[in-house]
Amino acid sequence: MDRDVSQRWANREDLALLTDFYQLTMMGGYWKTGRNDLQACFNYTFRELPPHNGFAITAGLEQLFDLIENLRFTEQDLDYLSRLGTFDDAFLEYLRDFRPTCNIEAVPEGTVIFPHEPILQLEGPLIEAQLLETAVLNALNYQTLIATKAARIRSACGSDNLVEFGLRRAHGPDGGLSGSRAAYIGGADSTSNMLAGKVFGIPVTGTHAHSWVMSFDNELDAFRAYASCYEDPTLLVDTYDTLTSGLPNAVTLFKELRDAGRSVRPAVRLDSGDLSRLSKAAFRMFAEAGFDDLLIVASNELDEDLIADLKRQGARINSWGVGTHLITSSDHPALGGVYKLVAVGENGGQWEPRIKLSSNLGKMTDPGRKRLVRYYDGHGRPLADLIRLYDEPADVIGPGQPAKPVPFAERHDLSFLRAVWDATRCEDLLEPVMQNGKRVTASPSLDDIRERARAQIASLPEEVRRLRNPEIYAVGLSPRLAAEKVRLVRQAPGVLATGPAEQPADV
Repeated sequence: MDRDVSQRWANREDLALLTDFYQLTMMGGYWKTGRNDLQACFNYTFRELPPHNGFAITAGLEQLFDLIENLRFTEQDLDYLSRLGTFDDAFLEYLRDFRPTCNIEAVPEGTVIFPHEPILQLEGPLIEAQLLETAVLNALNYQTLIATKAARIRSACGSDNLVEFGLRRAHGPDGGLSGSRAAYIGGADSTSNMLAGKVFGIPVTGTHAHSWVMSFDNELDAFRAYASCYEDPTLLVDTYDTLTSGLPNAVTLFKELRDAGRSVRPAVRLDSGDLSRLSKAAFRMFAEAGFDDLLIVASNELDEDLIADLKRQGARINSWGVGTHLITSSDHPALGGVYKLVAVGENGGQWEPRIKLSSNLGKMTDPGRKRLVRYYDGHGRPLADLIRLYDEPADVIGPGQPAKPVPFAERHDLSFLRAVWDATRCEDLLEPVMQNGKRVTASPSLDDIRERARAQIASLPEEVRRLRNPEIYAVGLSPRLAAEKVRLVRQAPGVLATGPAEQPADV
């Protein structure tokens, strides 16, 4: 990785206005009403998985931390805000010296996550936490979505090579760059995006375009010229006719290279037509010419469903270039991540939980500062995740401990409990990552994040990893958190209380 370029990309100090207007008007209101010292706790969660997904992969945290550490209001920012005529000069002077001081706990990048879980928990002055809302959502929603899409495509590809080809269809330059990073976390082996290769150290790869072939008088001369330029050429064989021109000319070229003593693995790319039929024909033609290790790269509007279908048909493709449907997550182009206030407190005082109610139960929040605990069976497979209040005692599970069920309440029905059975281990997923606006641990490498994602996905039961109709993974609330949620709902204006708040019924 080019560290200088990476740091220049990361350490920008002109992104304070990468926010929504109402964040700044609320900041100005908090400042005017003297609420600067009110401490706030916000949670980042998402409400639902993309269709047919059993899980998501968290991504985007490192870019968020870079932004927070370097967040400053420049003189140009302050001049622009002043010209709007909305903000007091004294408030703008406050912004001149503004520096983040928040504390953050987060689920590490590359972790398997599920709806309604607190993936990031931010604590700090309300005025600061409010400003960071848009930045949190912008950083995490898109990259988590693309990493999740890449994981699905990776699953369909199996052990085949997967190349991310999406830059030309991405939503702008930053969408292309951050999308390439997220796709690599989710399981892509390489990218066509040269800037992503330079900034993040992602392996880069590619072939050539039809224009290369069309610029020559004939296809075979084009192939010969390309092979004279590069040691390991991959030839695009569908410029004219794949079966009668492209593949025969490619076979001729690679036979010539072999006869000349060049040790080159033959490689072709199919970008149109019936990919299954053409790949079988390509394999057969090269096998008859004495080549048994042909690399067949396929592209052309691929997604996980088409790849899985082609593999069921016995296609001989062993490398997949996926662009549009990956970089845009075309079947579900936005993740419904939200950032909600869950507790407030005076400096040094007690935290008071807060809840957002809604007639749409999926939009009702879970109150209070939290922990997220994952339980595993004896084979290392995740069994369930429990959302607990921050001050609840940790479960003691492990060797020498008596087996016991771990009760939890369903989010959509708090009136009864289920239980986690056969858990032999548990871990807290939220880890301290920032203190007073600064990182507290070294950032993991992108390859380490990618490997974490691979291991996390592999640990899931096959039923949760299905490409269609996956099993719903259990995520519940601890009995204490469920009782606190019931209490706050019953105290809310307009709610008719039916009795004292109490914990759900026993298992």
